Amino acid sequence: MRAVKLTGMALALACALVVSIRAAEKADKEVTLKGTITCAKCDLNVEKACTTVIQVKDGDKTVTYYFDDASGKENHKTICKEAKKGSVTGVVSEKDGKKVITVSKDGVKFDK
Repeated sequence: MRAVKLTGMALALACALVVSIRAAEKADKEVTLKGTITCAKCDLNVEKACTTVIQVKDGDKTVTYYFDDASGKENHKTICKEAKKGSVTGVVSEKDGKKVITVSKDGVKFDK
């Protein structure tokens, strides 16, 4: 009986480990978002300070992804007064209830 309990516990632990590894792999997956890159303060009026975001259509909804601080500052001058269509490649996470994309090197491309 003790061997059955130990085997069951080991199996449960192995399953939990596999689930957590899969979640970590999914969280670190690089994605490309296509939409409108703009300023959350000047264009969208949702922030008190200039912040670079990309808005992406997801069915009927528009989802806003905030750029990480470094990429936001690097690309902000281009979009502060005028929104531009483009794409962003990076890893998406959530911070303070907002979706944040950590942009990969050369991950921002503006449409011509």
